[in-house]
Amino acid sequence: MSDLSADLMALYSKRILALTAAIPHLGRLEAPQASVSRRAPLCGSTTAVDLSLGPDGRVAEFAQEPKACALGQASSAILGGGVIGRTPEELAAARDALKAMLKEGAPPPEGPFHDLEVLTAARGYANRHASILLAFEAAAEAAAEARKRDPKS
Repeated sequence: MSDLSADLMALYSKRILALTAAIPHLGRLEAPQASVSRRAPLCGSTTAVDLSLGPDGRVAEFAQEPKACALGQASSAILGGGVIGRTPEELAAARDALKAMLKEGAPPPEGPFHDLEVLTAARGYANRHASILLAFEAAAEAAAEARKRDPKS
């Protein structure tokens, strides 16, 4: 097996493929405080995120519709598993940590999104980064928008 084949096998590991089969919070919310749709121009992956913040300013409701490669779907699954109860600042920090992990070799985020470490194999595939970041970018943007619309939350 060539080095490239081994790298691709690591990139699309069983763990990543298992995540794609169990993406939490699929669908759309009926009346979200904010909705954001994003598209990765290079690969065409898309996602739509709906969310609402509770009175404590934390994500109370969340739904997503990812249409992405396996890596983007795995990222969406990890986001969906940890998004409820997070603040807009925590989502922005997770987005930034994921970006640093992919582009700068930083360690994976800690806390509710620690499973993003499964995507460290994608560091060397810059053409996949936009798809991986898509869900976290949309969620952080939606949370910030929801906060602006209802600053009491």
